[in-house]
Amino acid sequence: MADHDLDDRHNGSREARLPRRCLLTGIGLSSFLAATLRPSSMAAKQFALQGIPRPSTPSDAAFIRRAFEMRDLAVEKGDQAYGAVVVRDGMIISQSWSRVILDQDPSGHAEMAAIRNAARRLKSRRLSGAVLYSSSRPCPMCEGAAYWAGIVEMIHGSNASSAGPPKLCR
Repeated sequence: MADHDLDDRHNGSREARLPRRCLLTGIGLSSFLAATLRPSSMAAKQFALQGIPRPSTPSDAAFIRRAFEMRDLAVEKGDQAYGAVVVRDGMIISQSWSRVILDQDPSGHAEMAAIRNAARRLKSRRLSGAVLYSSSRPCPMCEGAAYWAGIVEMIHGSNASSAGPPKLCR
């Protein structure tokens, strides 16, 4: 059996292949143009951060207050009483409440969920320069995630105590 017969049997007629090639070329070209005409990464990141309430005056107290609001939301939803917020350049880039019970996920801690959400929103696993605010001191798992994400400081509790930069082993 000739190669073109095999192609015809699996891919339709030869005439059908030409338009498919054109279609694939067009898709490739449109992807290229979309990438080159895409707004700046800063504009894209600003767009991704829409929808998160901002404190009128950015401060440790305001960010901890938001982490405690997330904690209250966790309790209201029937989960464990933990909340967290990730902040960079004075802006909340992510927030979450505990999702352990809601999602039946032992790693669904508020800090883990906030870090995951921040990385997705910014389309980057590196959260360099970010600060993690949480309603209580992050556990070793959450501290490890903060370390690998490049978070520079962890602040926790109602009095906004600094736990310093995350470490892999305390």
